[in-house]
Amino acid sequence: MNAENMQKPRVMKESKNKIRVEFERTSLKERLKARFLNVSFLMNIVWAIFRYVLLVGVSYVVLYPFISKIAASLMGPNDFVNATVRLIPTKVNFDIYKMVFIEMEYMKAFWNTLFLSASTALIQTLMCCVIAYGLAKFKFKGNNYIFYLVMFTMIVPHQTVQLSLYMAFRYFDILGIFQFLGGGGITIFGKTFLQGVIDLAPETSKIWSATGLNLVNTYWPLIILSLVGLAFKNGLYIFMLKQFFRGVPDELEESAYMDGSGVFRTFIQIILPLSIPMMITVFLFAFSWQWTDDFYTELFFTTTKTVLMPDIIGIPTTLETNYAGQSLYYAAIRNTCGLMIIAPLVIMYLFCQRFLVQGIERSGLTAD
Repeated sequence: MNAENMQKPRVMKESKNKIRVEFERTSLKERLKARFLNVSFLMNIVWAIFRYVLLVGVSYVVLYPFISKIAASLMGPNDFVNATVRLIPTKVNFDIYKMVFIEMEYMKAFWNTLFLSASTALIQTLMCCVIAYGLAKFKFKGNNYIFYLVMFTMIVPHQTVQLSLYMAFRYFDILGIFQFLGGGGITIFGKTFLQGVIDLAPETSKIWSATGLNLVNTYWPLIILSLVGLAFKNGLYIFMLKQFFRGVPDELEESAYMDGSGVFRTFIQIILPLSIPMMITVFLFAFSWQWTDDFYTELFFTTTKTVLMPDIIGIPTTLETNYAGQSLYYAAIRNTCGLMIIAPLVIMYLFCQRFLVQGIERSGLTAD
């Protein structure tokens, strides 16, 4: 057997050399015919053409709306009434970008939205990690019911809680503290104490009163919602992180407990470093949705003092006009505002695409 095994490679090598020599002795025409004129090669060619045509068609359907909006943003007012102009403007014009940047206070909206989106996304990511880890790794009575309530937050329309959310932060009062201090106080044996402790002078009543703090037109409502795990799309983030934590082996935690590590230390030093790709994915989702959100921002920001990204969508006064193509021109201006809003997200996605894909792959969304 050993001798036969040792001879097999030699026979195979000799056979390959023989085939190679015979192939090289044939004419070029015969070699090309044998290589290209066969069913397998023709099938590969047909399949490759079909794939490229399909990819080009899908890319065209996806990219054409963006291409048309970018082309329209570079057109002048007269190009919208010119029947010969489709996608290529007669003259490249950057007036729309310039006026949106200056008159609509683009940079002010950019920095305000960046601070709000980054802070809320970071808080949401950390709080969702804590909640999801507790639901995934700790067995206690009512665990499943709490998770069902978390999922229920994804089903309830935001409009149903719109008024209650606004009133809760318009008259924000924890446990009735402000009503107690600024109202009737406390009565003991017919005698009232601590009555009207809060100053209700006109200059301070704008901030607090006996009915509570006024947190509207500040960042606090969104930050508080993020801290308590009730912010926008938090149910989805908790679900994603819970599925990820379920895939983390229990042996890692058990070995840490045997080494004397507590629950919080294990979570911070072992679980969180393993969760970085997933946390980046959740952070990107939270950041992107907060960046383009107009429901909560319009609900809690009722004045024009704080300019955010959704607020820049409008018609600059210097671009107002009255001619036949007014509606098309105004639509192009609004589309340009939308392009300027999503441009930072596109740039962020180009740098964070690898982390996003890696986090989704590790999330275990298809797990049972």
